[in-house]
Amino acid sequence: MRNLSAICLLLSCLFSAGAAASAKSEKDGIAWQAWSPAAFEQARAQHKPVFLYLEAVWCHWCHVMQRETLSRPEVRERLARDYVVIRVDHDADPGLANRYRDYGWPALVFLSPDGTDLVKRAGYIEPEPFSRLLDAVVRDPTPERAGLVSEPPVGPSQLAAADRAYLLGQHDRSYDVQRGGLRTSQKFIDRDSVEYALVHADDPKERVKASMTLTAALALMDPVWGGASQYSTGGVWENAHFEKIMRTQAAYLRIYALAYARLGRAADLKAAQDIQRYLFGFLRSPEGAFYVSQDADVVPGEHSLAYFKLDDKGRRKLGVPRVDRNRYADANGNAAEALATLYSASGDVTALDAAAKSVEWVIAHRSDAKTGLLRHGEKPDPAPHLSDSLAVARAGLALYEATAERRWLTLSQQLGTAIDAHLRAPAAGFLTEGKQPGLPVQPRPDLAENIAATRFFNRLAHYTGEAKFRDAAQHGMKYLAGHASQQEDLEEAGILLADDELARDPTHLTIVCAKSDPLARALFDTALRTPGSYRRIEWWDRAEGALPNSDVEYPEFKKPAAYVCTAGRCSRPSYEAADYAAQIARLTAAAR
Repeated sequence: MRNLSAICLLLSCLFSAGAAASAKSEKDGIAWQAWSPAAFEQARAQHKPVFLYLEAVWCHWCHVMQRETLSRPEVRERLARDYVVIRVDHDADPGLANRYRDYGWPALVFLSPDGTDLVKRAGYIEPEPFSRLLDAVVRDPTPERAGLVSEPPVGPSQLAAADRAYLLGQHDRSYDVQRGGLRTSQKFIDRDSVEYALVHADDPKERVKASMTLTAALALMDPVWGGASQYSTGGVWENAHFEKIMRTQAAYLRIYALAYARLGRAADLKAAQDIQRYLFGFLRSPEGAFYVSQDADVVPGEHSLAYFKLDDKGRRKLGVPRVDRNRYADANGNAAEALATLYSASGDVTALDAAAKSVEWVIAHRSDAKTGLLRHGEKPDPAPHLSDSLAVARAGLALYEATAERRWLTLSQQLGTAIDAHLRAPAAGFLTEGKQPGLPVQPRPDLAENIAATRFFNRLAHYTGEAKFRDAAQHGMKYLAGHASQQEDLEEAGILLADDELARDPTHLTIVCAKSDPLARALFDTALRTPGSYRRIEWWDRAEGALPNSDVEYPEFKKPAAYVCTAGRCSRPSYEAADYAAQIARLTAAAR
């Protein structure tokens, strides 16, 4: 994601949003509150601005901000006298994390009592300049021009030709031809840019973009424990920041698995397996759920470069960086989708089993019967977050594709229906969270989430045949197209992917036979190994009734038969895996 460049100004909190308020006020002398209507009501009553300290459990510079700046008596005095102060762990509140992610962690945000953004700053600020900033906001509590946010216009449900041409140009211009990845001072895998390049890897230029970026990004991999650092600084891949966050692990695991299926490189499979090894070794709970992150520092606030140069024994002798053991729904959905993708590409059943157990745990422990959506964490949310239900719904589609078990498609249908019912924005797109009664800050759509939602709803429409999901995909595309018309530097590859997919049917691979037949299993595995992220894979066992979307009539044979349909053409039936692979290759090549 393009906005990940802003993530690179990191900080940390050791508590989730709700617990932070009371626990930290006793420890550091600051009367932190939770993000709540009560805090803004106090600000209105006392005629004070609000200071929001938005941090992250896992990051180095948050520790430094806490130790060097927020610990100072003069800072604490100003905060107590002039502000209502709120402290939030961004992993505990995806809505706020998305709202202010351009300002990194920590995000230092000043708001008026009516919720208007006044001043926003990114990253660690030393004590004296921070004290001056506190005084300046009190003297002049008016919004900075840079802080004013305007929503993009509502666009069409398909990109205009000029907007598409611009975004394609941006995709080319943003690529770092010397080092791979994006032309940013922080190096990371932009998942949509690489996925777009993989989809179009028949073009030698796009193949080079994908392969060069993924090879260079191997420098972010931990050679001892596995797992990927979130990014590297200084415009090179070798200056890694060592926090390991589930959304990064999942995104990188999925993209390396897709790359292995598309490019066939052993190094890409090894990278995906190394991330899986880290997840199983450090971020997996005994129940099969996944934790959210591991800190960058062994000692909070002290750089760990020397530590991560040690072997396993040397590291463990000094201690292990803290793992945040919160089991958030979105983190588990992200992990499950990535692991199911790895299974589809490699046949690793341990990855598939872990994906299924993770989603099963979430459904058992995070379901909200009232809305049909998922809770984020252990406690009820003041308002539901899009990220939780969307991540698990995407995982459901990945599991249905990998297993042909209809329970997973049913899960995605249920969550998709609930998202559309409760989080659809009136004009276009989907809100990052529901409205919290009494809170003056209104929820709004997030670009990256709407790219993911648009692509999800479109695939769900093809699997189910339900028009309401096609309509939801077009509603999301209107938000994306509105962004494109502004012609800003943004997540162009994701918008292009969504637009491409809405304009055509996915590659449709169908096996027709009883699921107990071993020959049918070989045909289904052939379908799973077919490269691409835009696929519709189904195994029709007639004993289970009609397919959810019976848009193709298949003849009945006494032996397993397999078909591929793409670009308005369907193959003859294949009865053996080798012939089926050849048919798939022939038709998909002709369609490109």
